[in-house]
Amino acid sequence: MPEVFDVDSLDLEARGVARRDGKVVFIEGALPGEVVRARVIRSKSSFDVARVEQVLAPSSQRVVPRCLYFGVCGGCSMQHLDPAAQVAVKQRVLEDALWHIGKVTPACILPPLHGPSWGYRHRARLSVRFVGKKGGALVGFRERRGSYVTDMQHCLVLPPHVSAMLMPLRALVTSLSDPRSIPQIEVAVGDATTALILRHLKPLTAADLDLLMEFGRRYNVSWWLQPAGPETAVTLRAEDAEKLAYLLPEYGLRMPYRPTDFTQVNQEINRVLVHKALSLLRVMPEDRVADLFCGLGNFTLPLATRVRVVVGIEGSKALVERAREAARQNNLAERVSFAVLNLFAVDAQWLRDLGHFDRVLIDPPREGAEAVARALAALAVPERPKRIVYVSCSPSTLARDAGILVNEGGYRMLSAGVVNMFPHTGHVESIAVFQ
Repeated sequence: MPEVFDVDSLDLEARGVARRDGKVVFIEGALPGEVVRARVIRSKSSFDVARVEQVLAPSSQRVVPRCLYFGVCGGCSMQHLDPAAQVAVKQRVLEDALWHIGKVTPACILPPLHGPSWGYRHRARLSVRFVGKKGGALVGFRERRGSYVTDMQHCLVLPPHVSAMLMPLRALVTSLSDPRSIPQIEVAVGDATTALILRHLKPLTAADLDLLMEFGRRYNVSWWLQPAGPETAVTLRAEDAEKLAYLLPEYGLRMPYRPTDFTQVNQEINRVLVHKALSLLRVMPEDRVADLFCGLGNFTLPLATRVRVVVGIEGSKALVERAREAARQNNLAERVSFAVLNLFAVDAQWLRDLGHFDRVLIDPPREGAEAVARALAALAVPERPKRIVYVSCSPSTLARDAGILVNEGGYRMLSAGVVNMFPHTGHVESIAVFQ
């Protein structure tokens, strides 16, 4: 039976949050400040999930979604909310996490970093499923509810040239010898080429390879074939192996990578983020800087163009090897060194053994950098880096680590703010500065 709800706020899945007799109700399709009629579709002991059937009093921030598949496709969750309001929601999530989890409050809030709202996804994992009733293979994001693949002909958050490939990719997969053995295609858009990684559960035939080659020539695609885990991915053509790269023009850098490597989804925002991080770090030419969780060297190499020495540390041996090669190719090998280390199991003595760093940049995965934060907090004051910039993809782990640095280590949290790396989604990227 539908009920009427007053919506108070929004969660990170873009569901309205209301309360009924003290119980939280998450309402799909509702926005803060709205009055809606919704039907409960799932009930748990501590919360209910409902779905809007009618918006009785709409929010002034509600907009008409541009995408035809919004509400069905799981790729976006916030297209019905004005983009500026999306950022405000993410800022509130960050501030709430910092206070409720870390018991810290930044001295100031940084202006949010914005980029393009459409065509920004340079990385994507597209699901593939052969559906006879649909006439062949579907290629796209999974539906919001369930494991089905969205029957989509285009996508507004993919770069236009990738969106235009969706229907040709459907035809291509359908024409392969065993289309049911293709579960996914990953996309990695570089500055000079677009790489597509074809995950295949059975060996491809010679005719299949010919079809892929023709598709690659027609659409300027570098095909990579992946028969098992990511480490098995190889190029269809040997000459494509070194083509994939992104540029950081402000620093004169070309960053080569494999399509299975981690790189930021939104390359335009990444350039802005690199500039902002270095600016907030306030590096000096004589500084010795550590870049922890350095990956491919996305921050390490730009730092090497500005300071005396940079040490990049990363847990993945393969990423460190590519970072070293990028340093050589960009003539920075004398200013930067790399090491492979599990940064989830370090302590203060490990930091001391590395020697003093004037500044530290931390860019961990979603798990955060708790061990690093505790190691920094345990150092004596003269041993500590003067300034830390922490780039985060998880407000909750940033908040936890900020609490350690501030409440146990005596650092001050100077500022924090959001980076709108993933418009129209609930993903919150952020950056924080400690002195």
